[in-house]
Amino acid sequence: MSSGDEDASGDKDVRGDRVDGAADDRRAKALDRLMTVGREHSGVTVMFHSAVAAMQGLSATESKTLDLLQRFGPLTAKDLAERTGLAPASVTGLVDRLESKGFVRRVKHPTDKRRVVVELNQEKIAELAVFFDDWARDVVEACEEFSTEELETVNRFLSVMSERQRKAAARLSG
Repeated sequence: MSSGDEDASGDKDVRGDRVDGAADDRRAKALDRLMTVGREHSGVTVMFHSAVAAMQGLSATESKTLDLLQRFGPLTAKDLAERTGLAPASVTGLVDRLESKGFVRRVKHPTDKRRVVVELNQEKIAELAVFFDDWARDVVEACEEFSTEELETVNRFLSVMSERQRKAAARLSG
């Protein structure tokens, strides 16, 4: 047994759960609820981002690509493909659309002039900020009901799930 595993005498396993049928049932119900709440959260998140994107004539994928560029700075098409899980040909079309709408531009790579990076048009991006200001206040307000430790657990969970979902998207796009 590993350091936290104990026998079925009612002791605890590595997660701190009791090793008995009641704990298994409680965990199964918690996982089932997590799946349900996760689906609901995913749906409302997609709808929110789709609504914001639509107000600017963008698709949700275009909007989230702009978010990636805002968080990570200029990226190559290959970097975008890796971070989005999209096929390289799809990324080319995506960047073409964003460029034609004035949100990004292709510029020479700073160290390898044979390559290009995609960078944001900061003036155009500033127009999107207003749509997120109210939502950011709502998030901060909602977080007030959680302890720092709970928020750290949520952060850890979301980080793990984001990485898993990124890998799943990459598998789907081949």
